[in-house]
Amino acid sequence: MHIRDLPYSDPGDPDVRSGPRFLLWLGRNQIRGQLTSMSWGLLHQCSIAGLPLAVGFAVQSVVDRSGGRLALAGGMIAVLGVLIAVGDTMLHRTAVTNWITAAARVQQLLARKTAELGSALTRRVAAGEVVAVSTGDVEKIGWFVEALSRFVAAAAALVIICVGLVLYLPSLGVLVALAMPLLALGVLPLLPRATRRADIQREKAGKATELASDTVAGLRVLRGIGGEELFLGRYRRASQEVRKAAVRSARMWSLISAIQVLLPGVLLISLVTYGAALARDGRIEVGQLVTVYSAATLMLFPLRHFEEIAMAYSFSRPSAQRAVRVLSLNRVARPSTVDAAPAGDLYDPATGLMAPEGLFTAVVCGDPDEAGRLADRLGGHAQPAVTQEGEAEDAAAPALPSVLLGGVPLDELELEAARSAVLVQDKDPVLLSGTLRELLDVPSSGRIAAVDALAAAQCGDVLDALAQASVDTDGDPMNTRITERGRSLSGGQRQRLALARSLVTDPEALVLDEPTSAVDSHTEARVAEGIKALRKDRTTVAFASSPLLLDLADRVALVHGGTVVAVGTHRELLRDEPLYRAVVTRETDEEIAAAGPDMSEALSAAGPDMDEDIDTIGTIEEIEERA
Repeated sequence: MHIRDLPYSDPGDPDVRSGPRFLLWLGRNQIRGQLTSMSWGLLHQCSIAGLPLAVGFAVQSVVDRSGGRLALAGGMIAVLGVLIAVGDTMLHRTAVTNWITAAARVQQLLARKTAELGSALTRRVAAGEVVAVSTGDVEKIGWFVEALSRFVAAAAALVIICVGLVLYLPSLGVLVALAMPLLALGVLPLLPRATRRADIQREKAGKATELASDTVAGLRVLRGIGGEELFLGRYRRASQEVRKAAVRSARMWSLISAIQVLLPGVLLISLVTYGAALARDGRIEVGQLVTVYSAATLMLFPLRHFEEIAMAYSFSRPSAQRAVRVLSLNRVARPSTVDAAPAGDLYDPATGLMAPEGLFTAVVCGDPDEAGRLADRLGGHAQPAVTQEGEAEDAAAPALPSVLLGGVPLDELELEAARSAVLVQDKDPVLLSGTLRELLDVPSSGRIAAVDALAAAQCGDVLDALAQASVDTDGDPMNTRITERGRSLSGGQRQRLALARSLVTDPEALVLDEPTSAVDSHTEARVAEGIKALRKDRTTVAFASSPLLLDLADRVALVHGGTVVAVGTHRELLRDEPLYRAVVTRETDEEIAAAGPDMSEALSAAGPDMDEDIDTIGTIEEIEERA
């Protein structure tokens, strides 16, 4: 695999059973690159190992006063120098290629998973963790993949050198061969503790990254409520914890490095002492002693790769585990059996929610988290059952039954077919950077023009603001660039542009989670009217609690405790359902208890006149006064 061939046409199906298995899967998918890198590494390491032989041969040539052998030794050193340069260059080239291609594969897998899960991803995994995985963790994983081939080459070179020294000079070679496993594995007892400290550091760094990401995303709101210093203080404390954890981890790795310097030093002292005694007694030649000593000294270089691979693994294993947590999330619970996008009523068997085809259905939930989970389910994202407290049940428990569209389970549809059939707009939609024209250039039915969608979403003031901000587009707001995540716009403007984008898509069923939560009441009423008019004869589901929007819906469903408990129009439910009134009018438990059955009687007595003004009434006191 070459860098010029990126991105992969298919990054593959990863092994997400554990972090180590994921790293092994990455290695298997780069076996050719690993073998190439290992080959160049062997050439590089063996060329370095050949230098002591040539140097010892040259020293002995001087001792024997042989000019011919000295010239031969010089030629050997020159050839070895060329091989070392070529091997080192190609080793670096191939190893870095392995790093980049592994990182690219992981990033493609993450991008594919993000596209597959959509808004459900950030509901199941913190957004900051996704950012940490796709940036720092990808680099750590690539580091291990890159270091692996160099480590294997270094280990093979050590074996070759030890065998060669034993054959060349058994009296000293056996000493080196026996000491080498101790040098390579002497720090092994310290690695578990170093790995644990590295894991703690990575965990704290990940939390700090999540906190920083969340703080930056909400900085405007934090400044508005005076909470900027509070969250900055939290980040300072988190960063200090990361610093302390990093220092503790660095101390352990420093100890490992010190041991890897101490043990080879002891070996060299012992080797020189014993070898000098043998040379003095005439049992070995001076050149042989120089050869063995030089070889033992140069063996310290491949030994360093043992420390590097231990560090790379200790840092990449938790990073791989974090990547696995994201990549193991699945959209479907069963294999796809249907290719075409169906049409018909949108029905959730788990809650009993029915959104008839071609009608505007509003859903009222007292719990915003419950509304978000239900919106994800309506989009075909299979989820495990949850308790009433919102916590996931045992992972081994069966998933909730799939949502049906026209009688067809959504999670049995191909992803593309499901997305074209049902579109879910999250409560906090994201605007990608680019021009407004590019923002609205999305896959669609072609039935709704961008200008109509913008008008229905009441984006007139947004267009005016973009036209004024445009300096090089001749005042055309469609060519004005929108900054990352639409940070240059207000929350209401971003929400309405995202709504316009969803309306342009024109899916068979559109699910909106609080589509008007960031706009004023006057704009909200016009937006609700625009949605209903533009989505005529299309299935639309809106999760909301605003009377202005609820009153325009064809039918309203009240969901409580994970079940639909009442269905009707807004006015009927407001009159007949105390729980519905509590959610819509923000009644407290004390007010509900105080109102009791008298409230329903008062509303019934108000008759048709009450219906005329009920959408303008917001408090219990006003209802009682009107009755």
